[in-house]
Amino acid sequence: METESLVETLETAGLSPYQAEAYVALLELGTASATDVAEASGVPAPRIYDVLRTLEEQKYIETYEDGSLQARAHSPSVVLDDLRSRADRLETAAEEVEQRWEQPELEAGGASIVTRFRTVIERAEAFIEGANHQILLSTTAANLRRLAPALRDATERGVSVRVSVHTDDANERPDPALFEDICVEARHRPLPAPFVALADRRRASFAHHPDSYDRYGVLVNDRTHTYVFYWYFLTTLWEPWKTVYDAAEPGLPLEYLDVRHLVRDLRERRWQDAPVRLRVDGYETDTGEECTVEGTVVDVRVPFASEADTGFELAGQVTVDLDVDGEHVSVGGWGAIVEDIEGTRLTVVDAPPIE
Repeated sequence: METESLVETLETAGLSPYQAEAYVALLELGTASATDVAEASGVPAPRIYDVLRTLEEQKYIETYEDGSLQARAHSPSVVLDDLRSRADRLETAAEEVEQRWEQPELEAGGASIVTRFRTVIERAEAFIEGANHQILLSTTAANLRRLAPALRDATERGVSVRVSVHTDDANERPDPALFEDICVEARHRPLPAPFVALADRRRASFAHHPDSYDRYGVLVNDRTHTYVFYWYFLTTLWEPWKTVYDAAEPGLPLEYLDVRHLVRDLRERRWQDAPVRLRVDGYETDTGEECTVEGTVVDVRVPFASEADTGFELAGQVTVDLDVDGEHVSVGGWGAIVEDIEGTRLTVVDAPPIE
């Protein structure tokens, strides 16, 4: 570093221009009189004594009398510690500025584009910590370990957690122990995939796979936009892949991720021939208030004409009708409008066995 650059850097670190000039000159001179320091540094002679005294107070130099005022630079250890401390504070400030710029408060109905994956996963962690009903997550095993404490806490407070783990190597299978106590079900996608975290059907945190050409993240606090991510998760990251972990006990009750999964199972259980009792946690579509109802399935309305097993139906209205203590209640899935209830957790509590 050239002398001029060193002087400018010391000024940035907190020295005045005269102090920086005098200190750099004294580093080169070793020991010198105040007059010689003034001449070498360009500091005006009337000012040099005040400048040297200030540098001594800051422990940059020491002065002594030997016929005239003499000065010499201290061992640089104190100066180096001070400069490194300032550098650390500047680095911390830079990171904080970047983080605050990338993590604006997400208002209801809001969405933000961010550039760092760290922001995406930190916001996902916050979404998980605040979830009350459901969490859907697509991630790598490494990032799942990072989020495991938050997921474990969510599972313990009754949140339904489902995880899709993706691996770059088709022959690599995640260890089932990875999922213990943090989710009710996990599936394995043996292909690279984006990071997706959905919480309570309202908040979404998304980032492209690290090898993708596009490198940005999306944060959402909005039901409509999160609905799009939900369908992407369901059709691409969940439905096609095999289950590698299932925490559900054999038999009843059985919990379903989506009303379409429930309908598919109801067909196999021949719900018309024997009563199927269903508990639904969700929201009243006319008021938006949370509710829980339990009743007997009396009808299933699907967008296809045949009751044959045609697979997972992706389009159209799917409705399950219940008799709740003599009252008719219709239940739909995410985004339900015409039904009485949007079901967020669908649990079969009593039913005949699947033949």
